[in-house]
Amino acid sequence: MPNLILLHGALGHSDIFTPYLENLSQYFTIHTPLFSGHGDTELPKDGIDIKKYTQELTEYCTTNNLKDVSVFGHSMGGYIALCYALQTPENVNSIVTLGTKFDWTEEQAQKESKMLNPDIISEKVPQYANLLEKQHGSKWRQLLPAISDLMIDLGKNPPLKNNLSSIIIPIQIMVGDKDNMVTIEESTAVYRALPNAKLAVLPDTKHPMDKVRPSLLLNLLKDFWNLS
Repeated sequence: MPNLILLHGALGHSDIFTPYLENLSQYFTIHTPLFSGHGDTELPKDGIDIKKYTQELTEYCTTNNLKDVSVFGHSMGGYIALCYALQTPENVNSIVTLGTKFDWTEEQAQKESKMLNPDIISEKVPQYANLLEKQHGSKWRQLLPAISDLMIDLGKNPPLKNNLSSIIIPIQIMVGDKDNMVTIEESTAVYRALPNAKLAVLPDTKHPMDKVRPSLLLNLLKDFWNLS
C-alpha cells in the first residue's frame, strides 16, 4: 500500500486525524508522527523552528524507509510538507494542505505570536487551555512561547518564499472560507505560484481541524487522489 503521512499543525496533535483513519487506511498505510514538544514528546532545549521540524520529518521518513509518500498537512503541517518536498523532491508523490498560512512577514508573525500567552489563554479561553493540557501535558505553557518564537523566525526567514515554482509534484491547496488566520487570497497566490496545483475553498469551514466536516474533507481528498 502507498504511504500517507498526516501532519498536525502548531499546538495540534495527531489525534485530530482519528475521524479519518478508518476510511483512509483502506487506501494507504497511515503515518501520524508528532512534532517535538507536542503530545508526549519532549520540547527541545534549543527551541524549535520550521527547519528543525522539516528535519524531523526527514528523519521519520528515513527511519521508516518511506519513499514516494503522499502528505496531508493541516496548518503548519502543510508548510513543513512543502519544505520537505523542496528539500527531497524524489521522496514526495503529492501533497494536500489545509489552512496553511503562507503569507509570513515579521509584522504578521508578531501579531500571531502575541495571541500565544499561556496566562491570557488560561484566563480568557479556559476550554482551550484544558485541551492543550490534555494533549501536551503541563509543558503546554512552555510550548506556546516556543511556537511564538517559531512564528517570529518564520516571519524573518520564510523558507518557501520565492521557491514555490520549483515544487512540481501534484499539490492541492485548501482553505476554509471562514478561516480567521489564513486568507483565500494568500492561498490563491500560492496555488498560482505552484506549477502543478489545484485549489479548494471549503464552505462554512473555520481554521481548527476539529471544526472541519470529515465528510467534506474526505470527499476532497478522495477526489484529489482518485480514490474510489
